Amino acid sequence: MTTCVVVKKNGQIAIASDSLVTFGDTRLSHAYEVNNKIFQIGESYITLAGTAAHFPVMRKLLTGMGEECKLNSRDEVFDTFSKVHTILKDQYFLNTKEDEDDPYESSQITALVANPYGIFGVYSYREVFSFDRFWGIGSGRNFALGAMYAVYDKDVSAQHIAEVGIHAGVEFDKSSAMPLRIHSFEMKLPPGASPDA
Repeated sequence: MTTCVVVKKNGQIAIASDSLVTFGDTRLSHAYEVNNKIFQIGESYITLAGTAAHFPVMRKLLTGMGEECKLNSRDEVFDTFSKVHTILKDQYFLNTKEDEDDPYESSQITALVANPYGIFGVYSYREVFSFDRFWGIGSGRNFALGAMYAVYDKDVSAQHIAEVGIHAGVEFDKSSAMPLRIHSFEMKLPPGASPDA
């Protein structure tokens, strides 16, 4: 699968991923294909875990939403991914079934979103989390989370912490590999927010 992380610290945000794609037992490394698992929509960077089919679909879908693709708050991410679910079913023939006892239809999506307003995680039933420190997804996430936890309180940047997380995922997860991809930027106040709020 993959190792993808987001980090927020000292007014800086970073999002990073490995670059290995796997198909069952077959590995498609950077040597054979660019494998950029992070794509940009406006001010937001998005990365996904799961089937490789998600990447072209989500890239095209979110870009095609135009102004309706809003990702600057937890509520905006939820609203956008609720719309995404309908489009995935109607236009991309999404299989919404995971388990017999599912409480809702599944979007089959696990994603991280990073932009100057925060870091967010999105899961298959449109659950959205807004993280205060860091998080990870993919098969290497547990290694990444442990490594990022170990260095988070040190005098290092969000970018450095994200790099440490990806390095740990690549070191121990058989489905993750270098080179890593990373984007980092300064935080901004949400539109309309007061600096004193």
